[in-house]
Amino acid sequence: MAIDLGGRVAIVTGAGGGLGRAHALLLARRGAKVVVNDLGGARDGSGNSLTMAQAVVDEIRAAGGTAMADGASVTDPDQVAVMVDRTLAEWGRIDILVNNAGILRDRTFAKQDLADMRAVIEVHLIGSITCTKAVWSVMAAQGHGRVMFTTSSSGLWGNFGQSQYGAAKLGLVGLMKTLAQEGRKHGIHVNCLAPSAATRMTADIMAEDALAGLDPAAVSPAMLALVCDDAPTGTILCAGAGSVEAAHITLTKGLYVGTGDDAAERVLAGLDRITARDGEMLPTTGMEQPAYELSRIPARDVALADG
Repeated sequence: MAIDLGGRVAIVTGAGGGLGRAHALLLARRGAKVVVNDLGGARDGSGNSLTMAQAVVDEIRAAGGTAMADGASVTDPDQVAVMVDRTLAEWGRIDILVNNAGILRDRTFAKQDLADMRAVIEVHLIGSITCTKAVWSVMAAQGHGRVMFTTSSSGLWGNFGQSQYGAAKLGLVGLMKTLAQEGRKHGIHVNCLAPSAATRMTADIMAEDALAGLDPAAVSPAMLALVCDDAPTGTILCAGAGSVEAAHITLTKGLYVGTGDDAAERVLAGLDRITARDGEMLPTTGMEQPAYELSRIPARDVALADG
């Protein structure tokens, strides 16, 4: 059955170009009313203008869709609150939040100053938190909500020169995993998407021939699947060039090394077994790690502890 977003209201941050624009266009094409949010700044986050957001709104309206532009900075809670209030005043509800806004200030860790590191983390991680916090109670009251965070392969696996970006992007995965648990009883589903796309964010990072095959529009179907009524929750999808994969954070079977004086040496000696992926597990909550570890304590060690 085709995904129908008729009657749904979506906010897409960073939607003035690239991935955000593609997301907004697809959501509108499937029937959602869309808030096209974009600060309109440069790739490093400097400057602001509503021109880019309005251009996407014009595209949506020209195609028969419904949209409005918003220039709120995702790092400013007051501006975000105004955006949410405007949306509710105009359309009465908020069903979907696509956290897509981001900036880049790539430099190796040794050469990166703290101000630039904070700026990147502030937009990607804190900005996503700010926007999500602003709509959370609205979605909970409705008994329905879909939140998507934009993570990255840089966060999942690392990328040279992107320490702060990677830290923020993996932080979003931890945020998503917890909110997926907390949101379930309210009908709020929360997921992450790691895109591969040719945008101004990746223009000088990837080879030109690779960029040619990475149309942002090829990522948006995965976004749509993660925010529709039948969306999963707690899922990390990766998407690019029409391909969709899933990323998992697993726990290996590991090795019991005890607590003796030679425990550290046993860790080093047993690294091959500890890191072996046969029989690895996929925990659904963080409490499964300590529960598993406690289950491995030999009976003699339990008896000593009790004694």
